[in-house]
Formats: sequence, C-alpha cells, structure tokens
Amino acid sequence: MTIMAQTIMLAFRIAIVWAGGFLLAVSIRSALPDKLVISFYLGDHTVLVPYARASFWTCLLAAVVVTGLVVIRAMLADFGLRPMH
Repeated sequence: MTIMAQTIMLAFRIAIVWAGGFLLAVSIRSALPDKLVISFYLGDHTVLVPYARASFWTCLLAAVVVTGLVVIRAMLADFGLRPMH
C-alpha cells in the first residue's frame, strides 16, 4: 500500500471518529434534560454542571484521544515499528 493511500485511509478514519463523536455528543445532549446536574463543592462555592454538557465534552475528548492514538500508530508505522496488538 502506498503512503498516499495510507494517508487517505488515516484521514477517513479520523473523520469517521470525529463525526461519530459529534453525533453521539449531540444525541446525548438532546436526550438529557438540563435540570440534571453534577455538583462540585469548592469551599464556599458550588459549581453545577449539567449532565448533558459533561457528556458532550466527554464525547469530544474521546474523539481527540482516538485521533491522537491513530496518528501515533501511523507515525510508528512510518518509522518501521509495528504497534502492539
């Protein structure tokens, strides 16, 4: 397989992960009401974070992590190293 074909395949994988992350995040955000919150108590202050927003950012963080792992795996392959299975 040529380097160009591998690059295109890598780009499609990253695009699919990001699209899936956005779709999952948006569907979770629309399904959960904003009244459900996580409470963080910081001394005298209380921070209320809605579950919908927390799940949205969690999905986006997962997409970033998977993208990073795919890119690192591709870099290892370019250097001639085989990633662990």
